[in-house]
Amino acid sequence: MNFIDTATVEISSGKGGRGHISFRHEKSVANGGPDGGNGGKGGNVIVVGDPQLATLMDFRYRRNYHAEDGNPGEKYKCTGRSGNDLVIKLPLGTVVHDAVSGKILADLDTSGKEIIIARGGRGGRGNAEFMTPTNQAPRNAEPGEPAEELSIVLELKILADVGIVGFPNAGKSTLISVISAAKPKIADYPFTTLIPNLGMVRLADGKSYTVADIPGLIEGAHEGRGLGIQFLRHIERTRVLVFMLDAANEDIKKDYKVLCNELKKYSPEMLKKPQIVCISKTDTVLEEDRKNWKRMKFGGQSPFPISAATGDNIDELKWKIWEILKGENKI
Repeated sequence: MNFIDTATVEISSGKGGRGHISFRHEKSVANGGPDGGNGGKGGNVIVVGDPQLATLMDFRYRRNYHAEDGNPGEKYKCTGRSGNDLVIKLPLGTVVHDAVSGKILADLDTSGKEIIIARGGRGGRGNAEFMTPTNQAPRNAEPGEPAEELSIVLELKILADVGIVGFPNAGKSTLISVISAAKPKIADYPFTTLIPNLGMVRLADGKSYTVADIPGLIEGAHEGRGLGIQFLRHIERTRVLVFMLDAANEDIKKDYKVLCNELKKYSPEMLKKPQIVCISKTDTVLEEDRKNWKRMKFGGQSPFPISAATGDNIDELKWKIWEILKGENKI
């Protein structure tokens, strides 16, 4: 599946219907008064969060969206039919920006959440609305209000409780595959993960949380190097960060500093989140290396050694994340 997480589209609400000009023509009424009805209201453009959608792919192929115009007024003071609203379904986590001002118009962080981003024009008044004691036969009516037109940017930010970050091939995809039902592509070379993966971790007694694994970061990711900059937005909303440091790397403390630097340069708020620092692939190193880790500190905390291959400390990690999410274990 191709993963598309940004798109720019043009939208317009419906314009209001014009007011009608007409006069009563009945045998029983010698001088029929004005009876032109008002125009109908134009339809709104509404965005709604849909949990069944995963990407913005469709919006790369269709770029223009229009709500229905209101109908003109009719005789006998009948108001024209209002235009139908246009409802645009978007993946949960989509943020809608005005492309010109950058203003956030909608943040679809809840399933079923509906927000009007362009209001339909009001219908124009028919000539019956303009009759006064001194003007018994008005021959004027109003046009409907124009539509609202704007260019919007759609930006998908995956909604997950936990974000897993690390260098390419650090074991992020393997971890998410063993702690959840997610089945990411896994291979022993960099940039195997080309799209964010989302998994649900289920614990006992109905306790669960979601985890996002994003493509590996490299130094300079915040400037556009590698793949990471395309996907850092997907961990902006996460509540906890899990750092994955490869046990086989020569200087894991340096690796940690580089990762923190990239997150900080992208957004300083990133490093304010609770962290768990994991040393992965512990089954591939000697016991002497394990002893060295006990003396290390990462962001003021001791590292959490794990092996997805052998299951070492995996259950403990799952529960540790749960405790942090529930505020039971402050780090």
